[in-house]
Amino acid sequence: MANENFIDYIKIFCHSGKGGAGSAHLARSARTPKGGPDGGDGGKGGDVIFKGNKNLWTLLHLRYTKHIFAEDGENGQQNQRFGRQGKNAVVEVPLGTIIKESETEEIIGEILEDGEEIVAMQGGRGGLGNVHFKTATFQTPRFAQPGEPGAEGWLTLELKVLADVGLVGMPNAGKSTLISVISNAKPKIADYPFTTLKPNLGMVPYRDYLSFVVADIPGIIEGASEGKGLGYRFLRHIERNSILLFLIPSISENIKEEYKILLNELKQYNQELMDKKKILAITKCDLITENKLKELRKKVPKNIPTIFISAHTQKNIVELKDMLWQELNS
Repeated sequence: MANENFIDYIKIFCHSGKGGAGSAHLARSARTPKGGPDGGDGGKGGDVIFKGNKNLWTLLHLRYTKHIFAEDGENGQQNQRFGRQGKNAVVEVPLGTIIKESETEEIIGEILEDGEEIVAMQGGRGGLGNVHFKTATFQTPRFAQPGEPGAEGWLTLELKVLADVGLVGMPNAGKSTLISVISNAKPKIADYPFTTLKPNLGMVPYRDYLSFVVADIPGIIEGASEGKGLGYRFLRHIERNSILLFLIPSISENIKEEYKILLNELKQYNQELMDKKKILAITKCDLITENKLKELRKKVPKNIPTIFISAHTQKNIVELKDMLWQELNS
C-alpha cells in the first residue's frame, strides 16, 4: 500500500432523507361526488448507513466525497397509495472504522466485520394520510401529516487498522525493513528518522499456506502520548493489534531504557495496551560481533520473550514468524 494512498481520518457532512408528506386527498368521482378520505401515507426518508468492506484498507475513496445525502421519501397519493421510501445512502468503509459525531466526539459505532452495517442517521418518518384521521363523527378530514425532517451534521470517520501484529519502536528501529522482508509490503526505507509517515500493512506468508497481518506503525518518540512527533496520530492503530512486537536495534545505547520509554508511551496513551501480548526483537544484529551479541543478551529486559534478528541477513526471521504464530494461536 502506497503511503500517499493511506487515509485514516476524514470528516464528511451527512444528511438523511426527509419523510414524504401524507396525502389529504378526498375521493371524488361521478358515482361518489362526496367520497371520503383516501390519502395514502408518505414514504420514509432514506438512512445514512456505513457498511464494512474487508477489501478496503483505507478511507482514500472518501477523500473527495464531502457530502453524503440519502433520498427523500415520496409523498402519499390518492387511492391510499403509499409514497415510495427514500433510497438509503450506503457508504462502504474498511474494517476498523469508528464513526463519531464531529462536534461531541460521541462514538456512534465501530465497523469490525465484513458486511456489518451501522445506521448513523435515520431518515424521517413519512406522514400519515388523511384516512387515518377519519372517525364516526368526523367523516372528511381534509388534512394529513407532514413528513419528518431528516437528520444532518458532520461525522468523523477514524480508521484503526486491524492487524494481528503491530510493530512498535523508535524511528529508524528497522520496522520498515523487517516488514518488507517478511511480507508483501513495500514501504519506503531510508536511514533517517520518520521514514514511515503512514501505517503500512503487510500479509506475512506462513507454513502450509497460512498467513497473518503485520502493521508497521510510524515511529514512537518519548512524549508521543502527549502529541509530540508523529506518534500521537498513529498510536490508535496499535489498539487493534493482537500482539505488539517491540523492535529495538542492537546498536541502541540502552535497550532496557528504550523499551521502558516505548512501554510508558503506550501506557500513557491507553492503559489497556499493557494487557496485550508482547515480544521484543533486537534488530540489526548483523552490525555487531558475536562477542558483543553475547554481552547484549545479558542487557535485555527479563519479563518479555526476546529474539535477536537481522532482516538483512535473515538471521532468526523464520524463528520470529514461529514465535508470532504461536502467540497468535495460544
